[in-house]
Amino acid sequence: MKQELVFEAPRRALPPRHFADLDEDGRAEAVAELGLPKFRAKQLANQYYGRLIADPREMTDLPAAVREQVAEALFPTLLTPLRQIQCDAGETRKTLWRAGDGTTFESVLMRYPDRATVCISSQAGCGMACPFCATGQGGLTRNLSTAEIVEQVRSAAATMRDEFDGRLSNIVFMGMGEPLANYNRVLAAVRRIIEAPPNGFGISARSVTVSTVGLAPAIRRLAEENLGVTLALSLHTPDDELRDTLVPVNNRWAVDEALEAARHYADVTGRRVSIEYALIRDINDQPWRADLLGKKLHSVFGSLVHVNLIPLNPTPGSKWDASPKPVEREFVRRVRAKGVSCTVRDTRGQEIAAACGQLAAEG
Repeated sequence: MKQELVFEAPRRALPPRHFADLDEDGRAEAVAELGLPKFRAKQLANQYYGRLIADPREMTDLPAAVREQVAEALFPTLLTPLRQIQCDAGETRKTLWRAGDGTTFESVLMRYPDRATVCISSQAGCGMACPFCATGQGGLTRNLSTAEIVEQVRSAAATMRDEFDGRLSNIVFMGMGEPLANYNRVLAAVRRIIEAPPNGFGISARSVTVSTVGLAPAIRRLAEENLGVTLALSLHTPDDELRDTLVPVNNRWAVDEALEAARHYADVTGRRVSIEYALIRDINDQPWRADLLGKKLHSVFGSLVHVNLIPLNPTPGSKWDASPKPVEREFVRRVRAKGVSCTVRDTRGQEIAAACGQLAAEG
């Protein structure tokens, strides 16, 4: 049965307002509504974004008499960790979150020798219906709020500091959902992530990656925000005939249109675009597709592009599998031969269903 694309999330009650939903002006207004002096807004922001504290009861510079009031009004509990599982000798940790309305979604924290990356969700489920992706096959439940997105980042940053005496360095919007289908909330979350304390976590825009299956108008819109984050386009094949099946949004915005929108992003921001390509045995791994991919990308981007080959991660009941290593190596060689940078992504978390395309938020 063919699944329909879902661009509009089902209508559900929004989570209660949270401090992380608010920009600087909104925070000042919210504090004033509580009858508190405006400087308390900056104080709360320093605690939340700087010290990574989300419970006003632990904010010792806040008068004890108002902590409960502030907690109830601005810091409702949005996310509860239902389950955490680890692999890669504890270097990869997947968290299953439950929101206040019972919605579940996942994020994955990955530690490397030189960095720590959290892969976060922007939606509960996904409406893009890509058949090789467990998330896409599960359908879309709802958009996440700005604060629900930001809380995934704060939690990961606090974990890195408290458990590993380290720092969260990279954010990738490659968890559940199509980020650009939840544009306004994702954009607000990105701003909270990259702005310096007390307005955000102060993570470099260059260390933030926003992934998309190719919503061309939204890619162009993101370019005009001029945030300088990395754009990752999930292409998966260079030809429309196959992409219509692998990435159904291609029926609306075809390969060339998606690539031109990504080129516009590169032109405006000066940032190299990342092309994500899940390599699937006997489906999109043919030598001629590698040649066509390299040729198209070099023609459109010149040097402002990099291909991330992703060995397909198995999902329950899937008929597809990863390409053999010799095929993978030949694919890389052919893309590079066309003058395009190409590497194979280090696959993390397969055994705990935490790798690309595996997130399904099963409770």
